[in-house]
Amino acid sequence: MKKYVIALDAGTTSVRAMLFDLQAKKFTAVAKQEVEQSFPHPGWVEQDANEIYFKAAYALNRCITAAGADAIAGIGIANQRESVVFWNRETGEPVCPAIIWQCRRTSEFCERIPQEVKGEIVRKTGLRADAYFSASKINWGLAHVEEARRLSERGKLCVGTIDSYLIFKLTEGHTFATDYTNASRTMLFDIHALRWDEELLNFFGVPRSALPEARSCTARMGEFRAQNACIPIAGVAGDQQAALFGQACLNKGDGKITYGTGLFMLFNTGSACARSESGLLSTVGYAIGDKIVYALEGSVFNAGSSIQWLRDEMGFFKDSAQSESIALSVPDSGGVFFVPAFTGLGAPYWRGDARGLLCGITRGTSRAHIVRAVLESIAYSACDLSVCMQQDSGIPLNGIRCDGGASANDFLMQFQADVLGVAIDRPRERESTALGAALLCAVALGLADETSVSDYRVCERKFTPAQQREGFLRSYSAYKTAVNRALFTGK
Repeated sequence: MKKYVIALDAGTTSVRAMLFDLQAKKFTAVAKQEVEQSFPHPGWVEQDANEIYFKAAYALNRCITAAGADAIAGIGIANQRESVVFWNRETGEPVCPAIIWQCRRTSEFCERIPQEVKGEIVRKTGLRADAYFSASKINWGLAHVEEARRLSERGKLCVGTIDSYLIFKLTEGHTFATDYTNASRTMLFDIHALRWDEELLNFFGVPRSALPEARSCTARMGEFRAQNACIPIAGVAGDQQAALFGQACLNKGDGKITYGTGLFMLFNTGSACARSESGLLSTVGYAIGDKIVYALEGSVFNAGSSIQWLRDEMGFFKDSAQSESIALSVPDSGGVFFVPAFTGLGAPYWRGDARGLLCGITRGTSRAHIVRAVLESIAYSACDLSVCMQQDSGIPLNGIRCDGGASANDFLMQFQADVLGVAIDRPRERESTALGAALLCAVALGLADETSVSDYRVCERKFTPAQQREGFLRSYSAYKTAVNRALFTGK
C-alpha cells in the first residue's frame, strides 16, 4: 500500500517538501530550500521563478528518495498567493522575474481605478482593488515586458500564480491549471460563477488564453515523473486556505489564525459567500469536488514583526520566546497601549499611511509593560477581525485554531482567548499549511475524505477564556482609542 503523500509548500522565503505518513498521521521527513528575493526599486519585490522550480524539484526528489517512489501516493501543493509568473508556453521558460505579492509597483494604477470598476471587483471577486492582488501585476507585465507582450500576441504566453507555474513545470507542460482558491486571489475571477470574468479581463487587458484553467482543490493536475515512477499531483490550495483545511475548520463559524510576520485570520462561512461591509475579503476557502466552501479573510500587516522589533531594534530581549516571561512579570500593561502599524494598518482599516503608536506611558512604565502591550496588541488586532467577521456573516465564532511562530507563546494565546471570548486550540502539528496540502491530496486520491480530516489534527493545548470578561472588553475599547490616534497621525 502506498502510505505517503508529499506536501510541497512553496512559500515566500523557502520551498519545502514534507513527507506525510498517512498511517502514522504525521510528517516524517522534510527537505527545505531557501528562496532569495530581490528589490530592484523601492517597493518592488521579485523572485527568480526558475529558482523556485529547481528548488521545488530538488526538495521533492529528496522526499521521494527518503520513502521510495513506489510508496508515494501523490503530491499536494500549497503556495504563496497573488504572486505572478510570466512564461513561454512552448519552452516553459520565464520571460521576466516573478512579481511577488508584497510588490507595490502598481499602487498608483490601483488608486486610479474608477469607482464603478472597484465596485465590480468587490462584487465579483470579494477583493479590494489593491496592488496586493495579481491583476494589476499582470497588467504591468504585459505593458512593460516586451517578450511577454510578443508571446501574448502569438497566443504563446502563460501567466499564473506560483502553483500553476509549478504544475506546468512538474508535468512537463502537459497541465496548465490552477485551483479555485488561488484563482480567487487574482482580482480576475468571479468567485460566485467560478470562472474568469470577461469584463475584468478586458479592463486589466489580460487575454483569457494566457490564464490557466481553474479547477477544484481536489482535481488531479497531472503527474510528476521521478525515479521511474509517475506520481499524481492532486490537492492544491493557496497557503492560507490550505492552513484552514489543515486545521480542520470544516464548519460554519470555525476560524483559524496564523501568527507569522503578519496575522491572517480565515473564517468559514459555509456554502454562502458573505460579502463584507467592514473591509474584509471574501474568498474561496476550499473546494472538494463540486462542493465550494467560502471564507472571510482578514490580514494584519504586523504581528510577529512587532516582537522582532522589540528584540532587534529595541534590544529588550535576545530570544523572542523571552517575551512571554517578561510580559507575565507584570499583572497588566500599566495603561500602555501599542498599535502595530509599522507599515500601515491592514484589515479592517486599510490605511497604509498609518504609523505605529506607543501611548499611555508614565514614569512608572517599565520594559515589561511595553512588552506586554505589544503582545496584547496582536490579540486586539485579531479581535478587530473577529468582530467584523461575525457582523458581516451573521455567524457566531465557534472557536479559533492557531498556528504560526507566535502561537507558541502561552501568554499571547491565553490573552487571545480572553479577549475573543472563545477557546484557542493549538495543535501538536504546527505546519498547518503543509498538513492542509497533504490532506487535500489524500482526499483527491480517495485515501481520506472530508469527514476524516479532523482525525489527522491533534490538539496539543486548549486555552479557555476567562469567565469574567468586562476588564478585557474595557481594555479592548481603550486599544481602539489608540488605533484612532494612529489613524490621525497618518493624515
